[in-house]
Amino acid sequence: MTAETTPCTPAQYRALEQFLARESRAVAVSIHSASLLSGGAVQESWRVDAEFAGGTRSGRHALVLRTDAPTRLAASLARPQEFAVLRAAHRAGVLVPEPLFCCADPGVLGRPFFVMTWMPGATSGAALVRNDEAEDRRGGIAARLAQELARIHAITPPHADLTAALGEALPDPAASRLRLYRSWLDEFHDPHPVAEWALRWLDREKPPTQEIGLCHGDFRTGNYLVDENGPTAILDWEFAAWGDPHEDIGWFCCKSWRFGALDREAGGLVGRDRFYRAYEARSGRSLDPRRLLYWEVMASLRWLILALQQRDRFLRGGERSLALALTGRRPAECEFEILRLIDAGTL
Repeated sequence: MTAETTPCTPAQYRALEQFLARESRAVAVSIHSASLLSGGAVQESWRVDAEFAGGTRSGRHALVLRTDAPTRLAASLARPQEFAVLRAAHRAGVLVPEPLFCCADPGVLGRPFFVMTWMPGATSGAALVRNDEAEDRRGGIAARLAQELARIHAITPPHADLTAALGEALPDPAASRLRLYRSWLDEFHDPHPVAEWALRWLDREKPPTQEIGLCHGDFRTGNYLVDENGPTAILDWEFAAWGDPHEDIGWFCCKSWRFGALDREAGGLVGRDRFYRAYEARSGRSLDPRRLLYWEVMASLRWLILALQQRDRFLRGGERSLALALTGRRPAECEFEILRLIDAGTL
């Protein structure tokens, strides 16, 4: 197996086999294949097919190894932190891959990583929301996603397993987001007046904190797996944080994640009201329309800034990625959506 088909050098490849054997108490582990999975503009995920001789996972298994990309976003959790969040979600019954092993030792792969079970399904948002997809199927997927989001938000602080990974919950999540986004915006060399105006509006309209729960941070179409039976796993937890549950819903309904199905505001699947009702029925929580508007504006501002950071990973960080370069074209869309949402003043 060549270095191009594995997430590591030949020496690291052998160290990975030894790590898996040690963690699973196997006599030995043989990796038969490794391939980079599509998607993942922030981190890298590799499918690894490994055979365990004895131990807790005896037999041949399909696994996913998740590790850092060559450059990273400032907001992304480290891999041990993401592993801790994934483990807490799995224990709470959220539909996620089972987290298996985590390694912070750079002596194995040269960068931290964790290993989880491989799950079937596809993530293509464009394919999922296409017009010929059956409406009842999209509705079933949306209802299941609402159920999973309610389970995520039911994880609340204080939480022994998450305090080390996420820290203590801050009393005002919106204020902390605004401070962070303002600091990021100040780092860019080019002006972005719409983003500055959005920061001012969000600061002026900031609602008082009512409740705090675990937020996935990137809950959207494209970050969950779907097969013929519906969703199989919620993926990509590197932006998880304590926050207002409305934040995840605002991000899910953000225009950028509808993949062209603009009239189906909830992830390109169904109308927002239908998703709201499904979420309220599962969570027992009443959603506040003004908070939803607030966090959807925040979502567009956040994506505007993240898109600029992705752009700079290409322009300044030297990561040769067409996806990163093209993401640098997205801020204009976010600016238009910010202006539209604030002007309408309602969802």
